[in-house]
Amino acid sequence: MRFTDYQALSFDCYGTLINWEAGIAAVLSPWAKSRGLALNEEQLLTAYSTHEATAEAEHPADLYPSILARSLRALGNELDAAVTDQDAAALAASVPDWPVFEDSHDALEALGQHFKLIILSNVDRASFAASKARLGVEFTCILTAEDIGSYKPSPRNFTSLIQEVRRLGIGDGKLLHVAQSLFHDHIPAKQAGLPTVWINRRHDRPGWGATPAPPADVTPDAEFPSMAAFAAAVQAE
Repeated sequence: MRFTDYQALSFDCYGTLINWEAGIAAVLSPWAKSRGLALNEEQLLTAYSTHEATAEAEHPADLYPSILARSLRALGNELDAAVTDQDAAALAASVPDWPVFEDSHDALEALGQHFKLIILSNVDRASFAASKARLGVEFTCILTAEDIGSYKPSPRNFTSLIQEVRRLGIGDGKLLHVAQSLFHDHIPAKQAGLPTVWINRRHDRPGWGATPAPPADVTPDAEFPSMAAFAAAVQAE
């Protein structure tokens, strides 16, 4: 594929631009240790992943902080470990503290010279505003689960994305979706007819981490281990 054939890039944020696994683990690990759970960070993230996906599917109108609190309570039930209101509130309020991947800002700045940049994120507006300040980049438009009323991988989110791109005057076939999660992004994006780039942040680790395993095979149109590598490939063109 020729990246320069596209006019706009839509991005997942958490997992692609923001290190959500580090952010979630920073809350889960101390909680697990305080409850005497003999689980390492990777095991905690894997166990957590299905609960967040379930909460998003069953409560699509909930704001993301509520999803986080629900997910931790469900994880506690699974592991037979107590989750206090304070524990749930700590995870619910943690998004503004989640760190940016080191290459995100510079890669977005470089890509913004060639494309309109769009966010399609599974969070609420307030949570994303804090992450946007960390990224230090302007986006043409921002679509959150709060705006859409559902969470990826719901097809509604990608329908909303396509409608917004058309509203911006970007022609059909000129949008490229860029994301880490095969489960949340690549499968529904492909079903919506969008080409995709996989930023495979976990290329050097087995398993799926905080993201559920994809329920079906999917083949992204391109794969890079980082945003920096993707931006370099665009620059090379």
